[in-house]
Amino acid sequence: MPVFVAAVAALTALVASRRWRRRPGRLPAHAVIVSPPKSTAIARDGAVRSVQSAELTLAREDWKRMWNATHLENLARTYWLFLSRVTLWLIRVVYDHNQRLVVFLARPLTLLRFDAPEYELERDHGKVSWRIRDGLLVARAGRGCGFLSLDVRYLGDEPDGRVKVRIEVEVANFYPAIAVGFSTPFYEATQSAIHVVVTHAFLRSLAKLDLAPSKVGRFASHRPDVRAAGRAAIERARQLRDHAPR
Repeated sequence: MPVFVAAVAALTALVASRRWRRRPGRLPAHAVIVSPPKSTAIARDGAVRSVQSAELTLAREDWKRMWNATHLENLARTYWLFLSRVTLWLIRVVYDHNQRLVVFLARPLTLLRFDAPEYELERDHGKVSWRIRDGLLVARAGRGCGFLSLDVRYLGDEPDGRVKVRIEVEVANFYPAIAVGFSTPFYEATQSAIHVVVTHAFLRSLAKLDLAPSKVGRFASHRPDVRAAGRAAIERARQLRDHAPR
């Protein structure tokens, strides 16, 4: 069943990716996949590391507007939402206080279970990571070993005044259950290949600069309610006046 769902995701992602390739001029940014064809490595003990990268070129104003903790958190939400959309909502993400569950339709069919995300934010670099606990896609011996991360790094200015950014999706130290149950070549031909197709489609979709708002809102920026603050100030002034000594 997970392979079937992944195949649906790959087909949908491939169609979407070709659509975004045909209309680059209509998008506010330009995304190019830069990861090499052999971007997935499998160690002798079965641990998988896959790094998919894209370079995003966008206006300096958009970069300044989006480079903050809030948008890094929104980028994480956008990734999970994209995964649900390309699988036609067969795969969903369940948010708990201290974990994230990637489920097939609903619990208890948990494909992957992650710890709550960890964030790093520097002047020219940001990263969000989830440690992989377990799930149907994780081999028993590899539980609690791997992680998934989204990495954003400022690369510099372009001659036309725009900004270039590198965005990477990395899966590291992941032990796939399908490689244990079948074989490593079977994993490479199915789950691994499909992961690359879906991730490339996600990276290309970022050229829209349309990030989904986080469901958790850990770093959400809230605009102050100026009118409410003004009314509260007036009320406090009245109270002080009423209680002032005559």
